[in-house]
Amino acid sequence: MFLQTPAPTDAAAQVAGNSNAEAMKQMGFANLVTHFNWVGWVVFITLVVMSFLSWYFIIANAIRNSMVRGRADGVINGFWSNPSTQDAIRELEAQPKGEPFSKIALDAASAVAHHQQANKGGLAESLTRSEFVDRALRQAVARESLRLEGGQTLLATVGSSAPFVGLLGTVMGIYGALTGIAASGNASMTAVAGPVGEALIMTAIGLGSAIPALLAFNFFNRSNRIIFARFDEFAHDLHDFFATGSRVEGK
Repeated sequence: MFLQTPAPTDAAAQVAGNSNAEAMKQMGFANLVTHFNWVGWVVFITLVVMSFLSWYFIIANAIRNSMVRGRADGVINGFWSNPSTQDAIRELEAQPKGEPFSKIALDAASAVAHHQQANKGGLAESLTRSEFVDRALRQAVARESLRLEGGQTLLATVGSSAPFVGLLGTVMGIYGALTGIAASGNASMTAVAGPVGEALIMTAIGLGSAIPALLAFNFFNRSNRIIFARFDEFAHDLHDFFATGSRVEGK
């Protein structure tokens, strides 16, 4: 006669199910925070800081680029349509502090005024008016371009490095699960769920920080290139106007 292993009763199956359900609860975010070691805290805080800074620059750059592009036509057309150069300069001076096109034009006008004042004082002319204006415009365009690129380096850094920071948390979570199993000899769902949950959440946080930063970097990079092209176009027209006294026809 062969001995038969008794089939599991409904009560035993229910206990196992309840045990698995309790184990799955250990995969939540609350359990993750309460069971952090020092490596987990460093990784988590780093990802939170990365995400906060990237969203700050995403919002700030979106507002700034929207305002620059929205005011660009008005500032440029207002300058060229004004019959008086002095009135046009006063209108440029009334523009907001962060408006770049007006600052480029004002730098060119300031260069012309400084050049004229130097000649009236009898100083030796080391640069022609054209060269003087050209240098001022190059410096103004470079300065305003750098201002528009503010935060781009951080967005690129977060987009490229946040997944790997999250991966470090993932590796440490899996390592914790394996060492726990080795120490206790228990490979049940209860022993594995917590560390594996930590690993998955760290991966999700890393991707959640990187994806918006990467998408925003590409968007602002494209938007800035369009604005930089308009900077160059406006600067060339300003150079022709201030160097010769009139704008080149057809522009």
